[in-house]
Amino acid sequence: MEQKIIGILAGMGPRSTTPFLELVLDQCQVQYGAKYDMDYPHIIIYSLPTPFYIDKEIDHPLMRATIIEGLRKLESAGAGFIAMPCNSAHIYYEDLKNSIGTPLLNIVEETVSCLPNLKQRITIFATQTTVKSELYQKGILSAGHEFVFLEQWQSKVDELIGAIKLKKDRGHILTLWNELISEAREQRMDSIILACTDLSTLSSYAELGLNIIDSSESLAKSLVRRYLKITEI
Repeated sequence: MEQKIIGILAGMGPRSTTPFLELVLDQCQVQYGAKYDMDYPHIIIYSLPTPFYIDKEIDHPLMRATIIEGLRKLESAGAGFIAMPCNSAHIYYEDLKNSIGTPLLNIVEETVSCLPNLKQRITIFATQTTVKSELYQKGILSAGHEFVFLEQWQSKVDELIGAIKLKKDRGHILTLWNELISEAREQRMDSIILACTDLSTLSSYAELGLNIIDSSESLAKSLVRRYLKITEI
């Protein structure tokens, strides 16, 4: 029988770990009315330091090996299935999935499944690694939507992610965010996918009429749904 322990490979980046856990706990309340301490799942969290730099090329073999080691530690600790709240890490998804016997959720698939049914103009705010991988572009286009992304947005997104990682002044972070949102509106965007878990905390700062799809929240929803399938509640 599949175990009932949730594994979360986090720490990519470190400041995205706590917000993701909060989203998971929120979904426990939403999906099955968790109230008391005993109502919540058993969760093993491994905050894994990885060799990722916003301003440097990634050593992909080292990064892949580091993540696999983290997944195997969670598996050996008894995790029945694992969520990895990091979009950039999913460029290695097939290798990662095949490196363990424990089911590994896919944040890209879970986020794309949350796209609206009607055709929209959609963009993503993500690391350069995620954007260049085209993981989201393929999902957006296959779902019948139009993908739009201006190259000049990437430097602002990179600066925004860096500011969040370094816990810079909140006013500066919101200024960068509002500039990006304003430019997205000028391009008549309907939805923005936050395809970087460091950006999750900004999802509540959306403007009226602009749909923000948070990849962290999409993964958290799927994680709790998976938990409910193997748990008698």
